[in-house]
Amino acid sequence: YFCFFYSRSSAKLIAPLGCLVSRQKHTLPDLPYDYGSLEPHISAEIMQLHHSKHHATYVNNLNVTEEKYKEALAKGDVTAQVSLQPALRFNGGGHINHSIFWTNLSPNGGGEPKGELMEAIKRDFGSFANFKEKLTAVSVGVQGSGWGWLGYNKEQGHLQIAACANQDPLQGTTGLIPLLGIDVWEHAYYLQYKNVRPDYLKAIWNVINWENVSSRYATCKK
Repeated sequence: YFCFFYSRSSAKLIAPLGCLVSRQKHTLPDLPYDYGSLEPHISAEIMQLHHSKHHATYVNNLNVTEEKYKEALAKGDVTAQVSLQPALRFNGGGHINHSIFWTNLSPNGGGEPKGELMEAIKRDFGSFANFKEKLTAVSVGVQGSGWGWLGYNKEQGHLQIAACANQDPLQGTTGLIPLLGIDVWEHAYYLQYKNVRPDYLKAIWNVINWENVSSRYATCKK
């Protein structure tokens, strides 16, 4: 791809590296609600640490890694580029995943989705209860740290449940378009639920923002 740089006299095409040089740094997105808004299901302390410390660290490390990658590109240092890719995957994935996660939650969440999303869930999983049970089971079963996801398979035109390890982003690693992500890293629940992940997963359904998930579904179907 190319980006355009406009001066007063002319429009110049700048190569991809120019885009990297001029791009803005990634920033921590604001939450659309207060840290304490998801209580009692997710505590204010967890939300504050999760957002202002953990997500912020992914953002900062992503910016640092991209700067190093930009330097490696400029030097034509392929070895350095390859060595930086795990950090790009981890921190870039952490930023992508959490940016989705915050919008998937709401103080006014819970219940069941409506409209097209509900019809698709019934079509692809038999019932909402069956879908909820499957996504919960996949999320509980993640070994160590990772995410449980509801994604959309654009090629096949149906919903799909998947798990990703660590901070691997769903679309970048499976091709599925992310609709709903459940963070099962211990930092997402340990202060409140200790090592009992199933209790956290039972609680999180009370704050799922189905309007956001439905909106994501409608967008990716276009």
